[in-house]
Amino acid sequence: MELLLIFLSAAIVNNFVLSYFLGICPFIGVSNKITPAFSMGLATTFVMTITAIVTWLIYNLILIPNNLEFLQYVSFILVIASLVQFVEMFIKKISRPLYRALGIFLPLITTNCAILGLALFIVLREYNFLESIVFGAGAGAGFTLAITIMAGIREELELGDIPKPLQGAPITLIVAGILALAFMGFSGLL
Repeated sequence: MELLLIFLSAAIVNNFVLSYFLGICPFIGVSNKITPAFSMGLATTFVMTITAIVTWLIYNLILIPNNLEFLQYVSFILVIASLVQFVEMFIKKISRPLYRALGIFLPLITTNCAILGLALFIVLREYNFLESIVFGAGAGAGFTLAITIMAGIREELELGDIPKPLQGAPITLIVAGILALAFMGFSGLL
C-alpha cells in the first residue's frame, strides 16, 4: 500500500511539472501534438526510472560507505547524461521519425531539472531501493500525464477562436497555470 501511495503521490499529487514546476522546458516545448508529447513522456519515464535505480545504488553503495556524499551532484549529473545518450541512440536507431519529431528536446532531457530533482528527492526522502524505483516510475508517469494532457489541450486550442494577443505562448502559459491549479486539488487526497 505504501508503494502505491508513493507512486500516486509522485504521479498526481506532487507532480514534478505541475506542483514543483520542474521540467517545464519540454513540457511547453514538446506539447504541441499528442504523439511526440507522449513519446517524450515515455522517454523521460524510462530515464527517470533508470536514474532512480542507478543513483540509489551509487549513493548508497559507493558515496555513503566512502564518505563521498559531497559528490552526489556530480555523480547524478553524469548518470543522467549517460542515460539520456543511451535513450537518444536507441530512439534514433528504432524510429527516425520520432527522433526528428522530438528534435532538440531529446538531448534536453539531460538538463531536465525534473530528473536531477528526482535523484535528489530520493536522497532527501531516504527512500529504500524499491521505493526509489516506484518513485521514479511514478514521477515519470506524472510527467507523461502532464505533457500528454497539455498536448491534447493545445491541439484543441488550434481549432479554437483565440484572441490574437493570447495566441501562442500566452494561452499555453494560462493553460499550464490552470492545469497546475487543477492538480493542486489532489493535494488533500494523500
